[in-house]
Amino acid sequence: MTRIAKLLLLSAIALFYTLVVLNNTTDFDSNYQFVRHVLMMDTTFPGNHGMWRAINDPLIHISFYFSIIAWEIVTTVLCWWGAWNLLRALTKPAAEFNAAKRISVLALTLSLLMWLVAFLSVGAEWFLMWQSHAWNGQEAAFRMFAVVGFVLIILMQPDHDGQA
Repeated sequence: MTRIAKLLLLSAIALFYTLVVLNNTTDFDSNYQFVRHVLMMDTTFPGNHGMWRAINDPLIHISFYFSIIAWEIVTTVLCWWGAWNLLRALTKPAAEFNAAKRISVLALTLSLLMWLVAFLSVGAEWFLMWQSHAWNGQEAAFRMFAVVGFVLIILMQPDHDGQA
């Protein structure tokens, strides 16, 4: 049962990322505007001393956004690949199931890094996204960091032969 739980939780993360990629590609402008405004820092506190960090170049905005989408695509592929590996190893000995987790661990780590580095560190702290009421993604980023982190912790628990 614990193996199935791990497989289902990883598959849920894979589904989430599939929908994120779908949304970011089919409604490109909505999320592009989020990235653009965060980088321009145009809704941060007036007169803040961090405005020298603002980036107003549309080419850099689009590059940032494409890099986020690429990161999400790689994470999506790795999550589904990891889920496939877990599914194939579901009835195998514990050592094989534990070895089948490698891609899943990579996928979830890549996801955690996206939320922690891209959104919470670069977006929220470097570009002071926390100051914006309109373009603040900190709560969503933290929520996803926590969800993915919990799934990673559960997945990392070693499986043993004869385990229920």
